[in-house]
Amino acid sequence: MSELFGGSPSLLLGTYTPRLDEKGRLILPAKFRAQLAPGLVMTRGQERCLFLLPMDEFRRMYEQIRQAPVTSKQARDYLRVFLSGASDEMPDKQGRISIPANLREYAGLGRDVAVIGAGTRVEIWDAPSWDAYLAEQEAGYADTAEEVLPNLRF
Repeated sequence: MSELFGGSPSLLLGTYTPRLDEKGRLILPAKFRAQLAPGLVMTRGQERCLFLLPMDEFRRMYEQIRQAPVTSKQARDYLRVFLSGASDEMPDKQGRISIPANLREYAGLGRDVAVIGAGTRVEIWDAPSWDAYLAEQEAGYADTAEEVLPNLRF
């Protein structure tokens, strides 16, 4: 895949359904481990999911957010929510990460989770929440292609 994108890291793709263990640990899907092995940042995402960002992607996003004027209340609010929940993590030898209790609570995570590749990040959803979100969004998926990506041709 990386050769399609000029040698850049492979895109994070797919949906996986692992389970959290009793200590709130998640075994990362094997396809994501190489990109996340050097370290990652876990933080609140939109729609009550969690974002797992490879360290270089987190730095890129932070630099973009940092460019926003400090006089913008919206920018300050976003930065506070994004960073206050952030936790830097290093997967162990088995590819496990611990999800802090505050982030498990934020995302409403039970034992069953959906771990999805979203291009440059991984998202962790409570499995029933992901199923409901996907069912709701699929209806409008085809209708929005032209609006979101006006020159995309299938």
